[in-house]
Amino acid sequence: MKTIKVNIVTPDGPVSETEADMVIAATETGEIGILPGHIAMVAPLQIGALRLKKDNSTVSVAVHGGFIEVRPDVVTVLAQNAELSTDIDIDRAKRAAKRAEEALQAKSDKLDAQLMELDLKRAITRINVYEMK
Repeated sequence: MKTIKVNIVTPDGPVSETEADMVIAATETGEIGILPGHIAMVAPLQIGALRLKKDNSTVSVAVHGGFIEVRPDVVTVLAQNAELSTDIDIDRAKRAAKRAEEALQAKSDKLDAQLMELDLKRAITRINVYEMK
């Protein structure tokens, strides 16, 4: 079966360079599936899981915003932050989710609440991606 090259990059450097049969990403307009030969496109990413399917296995990556660039032979993910499921510290993610939930309950102002909602979403994404492995 034909594969597509996948590069995941953050400001800190490359996170993963691999190949996949299919890439599934959460974009701002919904979830998309990308197969080899897909038309060229660029889309903004949501905070969510990026799934790389190869043979009968799936590797999940927690992606915290950014963009996905698709070309027929390569997918490049330019993320603000990205973590492979194997690199996630689950205890730290659970503590971060708890802190964000507590801060949301305190709700000091609208901006703080929005920032805490994003923190909570990132923590929940890490937990979900960790549990996918």
